[in-house]
Amino acid sequence: MPKGGWQEFTRPESLERASGAPAASTPKAQQRVRVQRTKAGKGGKMVTAITGLEAAESDLKALLKQLKAAAGTGGTVKDGVIELQGDQVAAALAALEKAGYRPKQAGG
Repeated sequence: MPKGGWQEFTRPESLERASGAPAASTPKAQQRVRVQRTKAGKGGKMVTAITGLEAAESDLKALLKQLKAAAGTGGTVKDGVIELQGDQVAAALAALEKAGYRPKQAGG
């Protein structure tokens, strides 16, 4: 490669897309899923945060839908963290176990 790091994209190897299967994610039962209630940065409102899930955004949204139905509350996915409105730790733990995860309660 010439000095400066510039590379022209006309060579066949530079036009090929990366092939191969995506990296295998950790099985659900081996992921470190933590469920905790928090108020930090939420204007004094209590939320239940679920961290440690290694899944695609679409899978997180599907799991969020199940958790919201089980807890009977609203929620969202932000930066790979699922947030449920209110103190929903017990409902979240039960729903995650039913989905095949091994969650733990973090915090108090």
